Amino acid sequence: MNRTQSEVLFAEALNHLPGGVNSPVRAFRAVGGTPFFVNHAFGAHVRDVDGNELLDYVGTWGPAILGHAHPRIIEAVKDAATHGTSFGIPNPLEIKMARLIKERVPSVQKVRMTNSGTEACMAAIRLARGYTKRDKIIKFDGCYHGHVDSLLVRAGSGALTLGQPDSAGIPGAFTQHTVVLPFNDQAAVEEAFASHPEGIAGIILEPIPANAGLYLPKPGYLEFLRDITRKHQSLLIFDEVMTGFRLAPGGAQERFGMTPDLTCFGKIIGGGLPVGALGGRAEIMDFLAPLGPVYQAGTLSGNPLAMAAGIAALEELSASGAHALLESLGTQLSEGMRKEAGRAGIPVQVHSCGSMFCTYFHPDPVHNVADALKSDRDRFKRFFHGMLENGIYLAPSQFEAGFISTAHTAGDIESTLAAAHKVFKSL
Repeated sequence: MNRTQSEVLFAEALNHLPGGVNSPVRAFRAVGGTPFFVNHAFGAHVRDVDGNELLDYVGTWGPAILGHAHPRIIEAVKDAATHGTSFGIPNPLEIKMARLIKERVPSVQKVRMTNSGTEACMAAIRLARGYTKRDKIIKFDGCYHGHVDSLLVRAGSGALTLGQPDSAGIPGAFTQHTVVLPFNDQAAVEEAFASHPEGIAGIILEPIPANAGLYLPKPGYLEFLRDITRKHQSLLIFDEVMTGFRLAPGGAQERFGMTPDLTCFGKIIGGGLPVGALGGRAEIMDFLAPLGPVYQAGTLSGNPLAMAAGIAALEELSASGAHALLESLGTQLSEGMRKEAGRAGIPVQVHSCGSMFCTYFHPDPVHNVADALKSDRDRFKRFFHGMLENGIYLAPSQFEAGFISTAHTAGDIESTLAAAHKVFKSL
């Protein structure tokens, strides 16, 4: 593919933006080469500045569950913009959004909107500490909850992709109350509570970790976390920024039959615009200002454009029966990828849950980030570029999940598998 204009733009971007990008994983550092620049996205496709059209499985890293530029979302944003782009004053759309979230997620009784998933997770941690009057938070190795100082410890996502699971610029004192444990290890959690019997405010986790690739909780693991937090009067916090409203109408907690105390949302509830939200039991949420002593604020929180886009997305998901389609497409893709890799004799672990997926180039099961790090990243690089040359855009990192949208078709999946067939044979 000709990418001359993208190369020119990236060379210029390097003069103006650190690394030429505004989010690290976009820089292609994990896979090599020059990132391409997009100026148009539609349905399940993106078109770069050189005119190359690609079938997209990144989907804005999750929000584009209905595909890019969905007509209902575009119309909702246009209509909202005619009334003003921002108020800094309560607006009716905030109430409607909160009501839609509560209807779909029974564990949520009250909602606080934020501007990003990072903000939601940051607020959840502060709220858990304020509510329990305890300091320590358990997080899991490889789970990424945004670039919050106290949580950017052995994280996933871009930090893991760049080989720097921790960040410079964070004083050790900021993370001294963060207890980092391996995912899917019950004994480690029990030991942590034994060591701090009255000091753990809560556990925060992605119920399906999707920032070190994608791996699933072992049977009974989430239930174990629910039981042990209740036993110790700690809070269970689900980070559903990725999984919320994607894996089921009520997210991962509906899929697994779980009831966390707090939940962090993002991505889909903004319809592609910047957004985040925190929700949970009313007695906990009422500890937030202005009712309670835990302060949290945001100038653009509940922004009318994001609210309008998110409302349109949630309503369309419900009206279209989207989740059955997404399940079908996800099964078709994951089973097909396993079959094509097997035909080529390539050892892979294809993990999937609904419309989320990841392919690890490794012969053994992957249950946590330590397992994920054993995957053959050089082979992934060749796979990524091979698929890209065949018109398929996957996440440019072994440690990111892929996303399917309702705009994808069974024919798109077959085209993807045909490309994979060729690429696997070349590896």
